[in-house]
Order: sequence, then C-alpha cells, then structure tokens
Amino acid sequence: MKLYSINSGNFKLDGGAMFGVVPKSMWNKLNPADENNMCSWAMRCLLVEDGNKLILIDNGMGDKQDPKFFGHYYLHGDDTLDTSLAKYGFNRNDITDVFLTHLHFDHCGGSIVRDGDKLVPAFKNATYWSNEKHWNWAVKPNDREKASFLKENIQPIQDSGQLKFVETPSAGFTPDGRLETVSFTDHFSIRFVNGHTEKMMLPQLQYKGHTLVYMADLLPSVAHLPIPYVMAYDMFPLTTLQEKKNFLQEAVDNNYILYFEHDHINECCSLKMTEKGVRVGETFALSSL
Repeated sequence: MKLYSINSGNFKLDGGAMFGVVPKSMWNKLNPADENNMCSWAMRCLLVEDGNKLILIDNGMGDKQDPKFFGHYYLHGDDTLDTSLAKYGFNRNDITDVFLTHLHFDHCGGSIVRDGDKLVPAFKNATYWSNEKHWNWAVKPNDREKASFLKENIQPIQDSGQLKFVETPSAGFTPDGRLETVSFTDHFSIRFVNGHTEKMMLPQLQYKGHTLVYMADLLPSVAHLPIPYVMAYDMFPLTTLQEKKNFLQEAVDNNYILYFEHDHINECCSLKMTEKGVRVGETFALSSL
C-alpha cells in the first residue's frame, strides 16, 4: 500500500462555528481569525494505492458552483485536486474508487462536474462509496443541515449508476467501548461515528507498521483534540464528545497516527497522554512515514 496526501485547496469558515462553545480568546491562539472572524482550513484528501485499486478519500468542494457560493468560503492557495494528483503521476481517470466520508459539500463537491448542461461524475471509471443510512440522511436533510447537503453534489452520483453502499454496523460501539469497524479492503477498515452527522465514516489504514486514521470531521484539526472543542456544525455535540473521548483513549493506547482533513498546517500527528488529557505528541507530514 502507498498513501499520498492530496490537497484540493483551502477555504475559510467562521472560527466561532468551528470551535463551538470555546471562547475566541482561546481558539484564536490556535487558528488566528482574519478581520471577518474567518479562519483558514484545508480540504485535504487522501489517495490510497492498494493493489489494483486507487482509492480517493473525499474530494473537496469542486468548482461547479457559482461565484456567489464561492464568495462565502474565500478559496485560496495554489493547490487543486488535479494538480495534487498530477504531482504523483495520476489523473481523475485513474481513480477506481471514490470513498466519501460524508456528503457535506466540502467533502464531496468534487465528485460531480458540469459537462455543458449536464452534471456528470468527475471520476468516470470509479465506484462511489457511501453508506445507506448516511445517504438517506443526506437526500432528505433536516433544516439545520440542508445547506451542507447540496442536491447537485449527491443526486447525480446515484443517477450515474456508479454508487455503492458499504455495510453499516447496527451499533456505534463494541461492548468494550470501542467504535465499531467494518472491512473495506485487506488494509482499509471503516469506523462509523454519529455526532457530526449520521453515520460519517472514518477510514482506518494499516500502513508501514502504523495504524493511521483519517479523521474527517470528528477531529478537523490538531486544535480540536481537547474534548470540549466541538464544532457548532455537529448535529449531536454530546455524541461527538463521547466519540472523541472513546477514540482518543484508544488512539493513545495503541499509538495511532491521526491524519487531518481540515488542518491547514498539520497533516498528521501522534498523541500523548498529559495531565489535561490526550494531546498532540508530534506533528509531521504523511510523506515522512
């Protein structure tokens, strides 16, 4: 197996929304806001070369929305999905599987592109993977979350015939308190969490003797490691608190490596136990493993 960090670009979101009840006097030291209270965040995907499969985990915001939409998110930086793939000698047509942690627009918007008047898959040779419970949650969104579930990102995937669902466990935790997992490939398993949105999937990869977990929106950045640092975007924040607590204890006990989708500075980190709880050990690039 080979792993490649794929940055699809940077964007900005309100710092207060990203850190929930944590005061600005605290979170602003971790990710300083601009004059509009906006902080920079990455849309960092992960490319997994596993045997004859080339799996892309998430794909950023895409480029099919209108200028008014993008005006809310202040896209910046030089990276794009295509330039990041090309850096490693790949292009969209090489992708065999697109694995979507969840269907919020900043994670799946690159799935679909405009072709004249049509909306078509950006990865024409790929199978798109979601899970049935999350898919149903996304296509009939609640009023609070519907601004993140955009029909133009979701429905064309199903219409294309390229959509498949992974198995979904019946419960979130095993009897010993560990988050349940299911197998995707021999070296790629899936964890399910429900605090941010229904049945978000976290890829867990066995790589060069390490266990690496793609954190999606359970832990958007290193700054979100303290248990109370939960996004206001989360549908069920108390569930997120418990999921973070259980996962971080497991992760520090087993020396997991965390890979961050939204941290615009840090790709990966190890963990250590401190008097204040689980905190960052070392930060490093994926390529250094």
